Amino acid sequence: MLEIVLALNALWFALGFNVFSVRSRIFAKLVVPREHRDTPVFETLIMSGKFLGGFNLAFTVLNILLLLNIGIFDQDLQWGIILLSTAIAHGTQFAFNVPVALQNLRGEGVWKIEGVMRFIFITDFLMMSINAVLAALYFFN
Repeated sequence: MLEIVLALNALWFALGFNVFSVRSRIFAKLVVPREHRDTPVFETLIMSGKFLGGFNLAFTVLNILLLLNIGIFDQDLQWGIILLSTAIAHGTQFAFNVPVALQNLRGEGVWKIEGVMRFIFITDFLMMSINAVLAALYFFN
């Protein structure tokens, strides 16, 4: 189970790196309505997306290295700490979208959580949950 979760983490963070850093203009178009894209702030969002992508790249590499070196961490507490930290990384991506999703229910919101953004929102929640549950299993084993 651990190997599957590490591989899923690596894949999801790699996709995040791709969207935020490699394809940052496309990411910005997902969250900024067309009528607001001709502003300097739009370009700022594109560059800040690259910054966020860097963190995703770091988590991608971390999970690949963990997957390739599982035997280095031989205590349940070690894996619990790693998985809990990763759950928090996924969870913050989800949690900071919750207020926007609630605003969307009122017909408001900085961006729309629909289509690709809804997929990201749900997947971040699922990845947070999977990592947290596995962390708890290691903590209480």
